[in-house]
Amino acid sequence: MKDVRILEIKESVFADNDQQADQLRAELKEKGVFLLNLMSSPGSGKTTTLTRTIETLRDTFKIGVMEADIDSDVDAHTIAKTGAKAIQLHTGGMCHLDAGMTRQGIEGLEVGDVELAILENVGNLVCPAEFDTGASKNAMILSVPEGHDKPLKYPLMFSICDVVLINKIDVMPYFDFNLEKCREYIAMRNPNAKVIPICAKTGEGMDEWTNWLKEQVQEWNA
Repeated sequence: MKDVRILEIKESVFADNDQQADQLRAELKEKGVFLLNLMSSPGSGKTTTLTRTIETLRDTFKIGVMEADIDSDVDAHTIAKTGAKAIQLHTGGMCHLDAGMTRQGIEGLEVGDVELAILENVGNLVCPAEFDTGASKNAMILSVPEGHDKPLKYPLMFSICDVVLINKIDVMPYFDFNLEKCREYIAMRNPNAKVIPICAKTGEGMDEWTNWLKEQVQEWNA
């Protein structure tokens, strides 16, 4: 198994997270690095979606991935198999990353040769939404089995995301999931959020997602 570097990161001691996030964002902009903050519940298909995304865009961009978890390095090993640069971030029990912690990850990733950096945030719909990481864009994955009412239950998460991927649409016939209602609820929280139904397993909808991401990276580095 390919060795994966593990970086133990600590919670930021700085009080003004938003200021740190703005500073990190400006520095990444200057370096030509687009940072995507990818969030979701556990089991939504984040790593599978990320693997598919890398396979599509790895010939277009130099990609680096930061896998954040309370423990383990399973996801980083999975991503490393795609050929992308990957490191594992251990949060020491924290259920989120803030800007200071993300900076530690960026430094560990060594983004000098990276154009698209992706942070796979800790899996939950509460804590990660509360902290600006300094990302260029925020994305989240909502899987069909979770239900179409999640935007009503976790308003902050949906309000901060630029794009919402509705994953596992292949199993929609087997769940009480109303796609149009879900779109309506997302628009209530964030009328500017782009909604893209996908199935990371089959590839359905992935072209629309990767084309959107490609456009964002190119605009960021224009």
